[in-house]
Amino acid sequence: MIPTRRSFSMTMTRLAAGLALCALMGACAGAPPEPIAAGPMVAPGTIPAIPAVRGPSYESKSARKYYTRIEKEQVARGLMRVDGGGPDVPYDADDLSRNFERVALFNEYTQIGGRFVAAQTAAQLRRWEGPVRIALHFGPSLPEAQQARDKTLVQNYIKRLARVTGHPISLVSNPKRANYHVFVVSVDEQRNLGPLIKAVEPKLGAATIKEMTSLTRNNFCAVYASSTRSAPYVYASAIALIRTEHPDLMRDACYHEEIAQGLGLANDSPKARPSIFNDDEEFAFLTSHDERLLSILYDPRLRPGMTPDQARPIVARLASERAPSGSI
Repeated sequence: MIPTRRSFSMTMTRLAAGLALCALMGACAGAPPEPIAAGPMVAPGTIPAIPAVRGPSYESKSARKYYTRIEKEQVARGLMRVDGGGPDVPYDADDLSRNFERVALFNEYTQIGGRFVAAQTAAQLRRWEGPVRIALHFGPSLPEAQQARDKTLVQNYIKRLARVTGHPISLVSNPKRANYHVFVVSVDEQRNLGPLIKAVEPKLGAATIKEMTSLTRNNFCAVYASSTRSAPYVYASAIALIRTEHPDLMRDACYHEEIAQGLGLANDSPKARPSIFNDDEEFAFLTSHDERLLSILYDPRLRPGMTPDQARPIVARLASERAPSGSI
């Protein structure tokens, strides 16, 4: 059995004093954070480049072979499609409405005892209200030519997301201006990211940083979105992790899924089709169905904090307005 691309997506709320984090539907611990793992010191207010590490390690080489094999096997099986959906995968307003509820109004993970555990739980609507400013942080393990390629791909994708949502989303060159940080790193670089993550998001607790820096190869990519205690359903910042060991198609798929999930479509559903918010890996890139979900999410008739029951009748109307022509 071929494993799926395991995406790791969760929402967190900053507590007072910024000492710990909790999932919106999870349990919080008020104990002081444990010390952050040793690493290069970062001066306050600065965001340095990701330092080079000696390598690649055996773990990194093994991960590269693992991901390359999986991508080849999935493509051979007709998975990881890049066509965005077609006549073979029709959907209507009812599909959009149902899938929106499962993808936008349920949590995929909850935080228990400082660790994130897979658990499907009903959630309230979450999204950004202010501008989203995304910065790319490339590790030296990704060659410069691929960095340039990926930057162009992400820039074009962000423009698409801004058009679809009608929300201000942009790629910024100065990471100090960003509130959404995408780290593109190897396993080796990931292990040493703690001080840099702390530099871009000073209020993150040590338990969460440890989680981010110790993800195994079974977590192909990840995104962590945060809100404040005063506005727990409005995203204030996000951090995504993409692995440089991925071959191009798999790395591109991670950009598509994680950046979109960090906008508020935080869950996956086995019934969502055609969609990247489905762990069956049929689609690698954002589909027309997913564009409609994002458009619904950022419609002003919905508000952050709405429960599934409150949002359901509005979502039904929005889905009807956005259903593909000819669908019933």
